[in-house]
Amino acid sequence: MTAVATTRPGPVLAPTRRVGPVAGLRHTLTLAWRSLVQIRHNPLELLDLSVQPLMFVLLFTYVFGGAISGSPGEYLRFALAGIVVQNALFATMSTGFGLNVDLTKGVFDRLRALPIARWAPLAGRILADTVKQVWSMALLVGVGLVLGFRLGNGALGLLGAFLLLLFFSLAASWISVLVGVLAREPEKVQIFGFVVIFPLSFTSNAFVPTDTMPGWLQAWVEVNPVTVLADAVRGLLVGGPVAGPVWQSVLWGLVLTAVFAPLSLRAFKRRT
Repeated sequence: MTAVATTRPGPVLAPTRRVGPVAGLRHTLTLAWRSLVQIRHNPLELLDLSVQPLMFVLLFTYVFGGAISGSPGEYLRFALAGIVVQNALFATMSTGFGLNVDLTKGVFDRLRALPIARWAPLAGRILADTVKQVWSMALLVGVGLVLGFRLGNGALGLLGAFLLLLFFSLAASWISVLVGVLAREPEKVQIFGFVVIFPLSFTSNAFVPTDTMPGWLQAWVEVNPVTVLADAVRGLLVGGPVAGPVWQSVLWGLVLTAVFAPLSLRAFKRRT
């Protein structure tokens, strides 16, 4: 009779979810690249960031320019900053929309099974949408230059405006993330954008001077964060007061981040 040697299996170790910050950053960059590469296979993803801004610039300049400022050129000098600001705020909603699509289609469920940082998919989505913002801003300013807009503070002012817009957009995107996580359908994220961002941008001085509005509305316009951001971008691109509006915009961005980032992360952890 022969004895059969048996070996007892060792304990099964549960996979760890602890990922170092360097590895987490690498995962974030990989997932951000995944979102950007999709544009090459589906260029229509840039449609909202390209066609809509161009329509706003052309329509506002040539339809309202003569009535508001006397000539399209003068109005473009005033309104281009406001158009860029409004487009940047609307573009933040694409973060919540894309996040909601990934959540409802189970993309995050598949990513959660991988040995990656749990925050990497969310950070990758935000980073990719920030890169798309650069494209949209550059397109708007480029079209403005073709139509006759001229930079008052040169390349340095343009760079400052871009950096400020990206910072504020990143802060405002936390609102979009919160809506994207809480909403059960992607269409509801878009509805939120029109219900909130549309009135905010049009009850500011982004498109018309404050003194042309009724007195009761001027009080709101003065404290509207879109007004502050439009003044800052206008000062950087064209000229005028810069320091005050810029610091107020930075303060608004910090407040939005401090309020909505923790709420968004908590809701994201609960849903994933």
